[in-house]
Amino acid sequence: MSQVNYSAMSDAELKQYFLCNRQDKAAFQAYLDRLNQQPHKIIASPEDPNFDEKIQAAIRQKLEAAKISSD
Repeated sequence: MSQVNYSAMSDAELKQYFLCNRQDKAAFQAYLDRLNQQPHKIIASPEDPNFDEKIQAAIRQKLEAAKISSD
């Protein structure tokens, strides 16, 4: 069996590969490692008085971006 080169895959390709090959624990670990390397954007803290509004705005932005990329 040939070795799969996870580092040559884009994030989307690696995610799709793992979803189609769930028994491949190395692919899962590579995907988790890659996710943990990405910076995490903090939208709002729970103490923020505008917490709900900021979360809803972030969700709307994600949905709009997904809609635009699927067009």
